[in-house]
Amino acid sequence: MRLSVPRPRSLAGQLFAMQAVLIAVVVAGYALFTYLGDRGQAEEAAGRQARSVALSIADSPSVVEAVGTADPTARLQPYAVRVMRDTDVDFVTIMTPQGIRWTHPDPRQIGHRFQGHIERARRGETFTETYTGTLGPSVRAVAPVRDDRGRVVGLVSAGIRVEEISKRAQEQLTALLGVAAGALLLGAVGTYVINARLRRHTHGMNAAELSRMHDYHQAALHAVREGLLMLDWRYRVALINDGGRELLGVGGDVVGTSVADLGLPAPLTGALLASEPRVDEVHLTAERVLVVNTSPVSGGERRGTVVTLRDVTELQSLMGELDSERGFTQALRSQAHEAANRLHTVVSLIELGRAEEAVDFATAELELAQALTDQVVAAVGEPVLAALLLGKTAQANERGVELVVSQDSRLDDGLLPPSLPARDLVTILGNLIDNAVDAAQGRVPSRVTVAAYTDTDAETAGGGAGSELVLRVSDTGAGVDPAHAGLLFRRGFTTKPAGPGGRGLGLALVHQAVHRHGGTLSVTEAEGGGARFEARLPLDAVGAGTAPPTPLASGPAPAPGGGA
Repeated sequence: MRLSVPRPRSLAGQLFAMQAVLIAVVVAGYALFTYLGDRGQAEEAAGRQARSVALSIADSPSVVEAVGTADPTARLQPYAVRVMRDTDVDFVTIMTPQGIRWTHPDPRQIGHRFQGHIERARRGETFTETYTGTLGPSVRAVAPVRDDRGRVVGLVSAGIRVEEISKRAQEQLTALLGVAAGALLLGAVGTYVINARLRRHTHGMNAAELSRMHDYHQAALHAVREGLLMLDWRYRVALINDGGRELLGVGGDVVGTSVADLGLPAPLTGALLASEPRVDEVHLTAERVLVVNTSPVSGGERRGTVVTLRDVTELQSLMGELDSERGFTQALRSQAHEAANRLHTVVSLIELGRAEEAVDFATAELELAQALTDQVVAAVGEPVLAALLLGKTAQANERGVELVVSQDSRLDDGLLPPSLPARDLVTILGNLIDNAVDAAQGRVPSRVTVAAYTDTDAETAGGGAGSELVLRVSDTGAGVDPAHAGLLFRRGFTTKPAGPGGRGLGLALVHQAVHRHGGTLSVTEAEGGGARFEARLPLDAVGAGTAPPTPLASGPAPAPGGGA
């Protein structure tokens, strides 16, 4: 037989029960305290009323006059009855100084001794007491009756029965209970409404479930490698995990800080502040390429935004290398096709018996290819850059663009420090050449000029002299529109038609890589028209990622066009 264990009450239900009991106890305690207080006040009020009536009778001249007659009862009994009726007291007893009654509500008690204390009144003192007499327990006052010479010639006692006082208190208690019941009902309704709202916010979970969910939440928050950022409805940071801090490059306690004050790049800040969702948007920070997804949180009203961040810096670099490899493959395929045509030409010349002409033709083609290789290798000894230039030269040639390595290029192997990886150089130079080839294609002449050398007399950011690697790419395109000069290196900006892989990321990656190594990136007008992009990277130890980056430079405005 299986025993079903009841599920613990929800947190809202527990709070409701506790608050209902608390309100009931408070209201009951207040009612009891008020009842006891009101009963005491009723007894005090009854004592004051009896004392007032007794003194008024004792001071009445008709009473003093009647006391001196032969039959005081004949005149005092009707008088005492009228006073009881008019003053709402239960009895008025007028007696001799020895306590023998002249009046009483029950005529049969007239002539009998008064039940109560009279010694103090006989001495001329008025007092109040609670005593049980012939009518039961009562609150009574006893006052002396004095003649003209001040002698005590009689006593007056006026009282109200305790039973009557209890009736008055019970009437007040009934009203009090009604008020208490109303207060309890109002408190219960208010508590129910508040706890119903709490139940909606806690989704009916009990305290243990909420605690367990919080533990899971904290564990998951710090376990995921992706960045997680939660913003409230005012776009302030409500929560950020360790991955988010690392990817955004923020430190310290940023909870409660507005997104606009985090110091992020403007496009990324705009994406985080956008009210509409963003899906797989690529954004750049100072050192990373991030894929950003945003989703608004709403429950009838906008409550905030959930942001996820993925680091695709390595992936983006590999994609760039893959694009280069794809270009090299296309160039090799084209060259293989061209080589086949030349081989067919040589074979045909031999078949025609013109062997010497066949040898001259083949030798001329080999000399041309070797001359190009020798020129590049002699100018750029760094193997990765040399291979990049040879591949880009073949690609450019396939697109009808001549790629030339300038005569002042000189970059020996082993010159670059370990802090300047070849991958970043491929990113910088490869993207600049690709943009230049796009700009020069279809122009007359169609030429791209590349220069790579070291400047040993360059001025550093600190004002001193140092060595810099200079990478300069010029094209014969239409140049850059002056209105676009400040937007060239922002992610997503492009003047070219949209392609299958997206546009507007190449120059942004170039700017990021140059910025990361503390260099400068400028665009000016090339000689003879077109655009000239120049990247300068410090080669000293202090320049490799530790020197503060200088701002983006922009030279004289090139001619209007779309060479970016």
